[in-house]
Amino acid sequence: MAVPKRRTSRSNTRHRRAQWKATVPALADCPCPRREKIVPHRACTHCGLYRDRQVTEPR
Repeated sequence: MAVPKRRTSRSNTRHRRAQWKATVPALADCPCPRREKIVPHRACTHCGLYRDRQVTEPR
């Protein structure tokens, strides 16, 4: 197994970890009249619609 010859400096470690950003999820509007924000390709948690079909019980 490869082992590093020298210790990675603090600035190099932090520079590498600076790229680990969390991204904001893309949200779409639900087709129901309330226009709830939903994650694409998921059923609406409020009304239970997915692609204009009722797939779960509405709340």
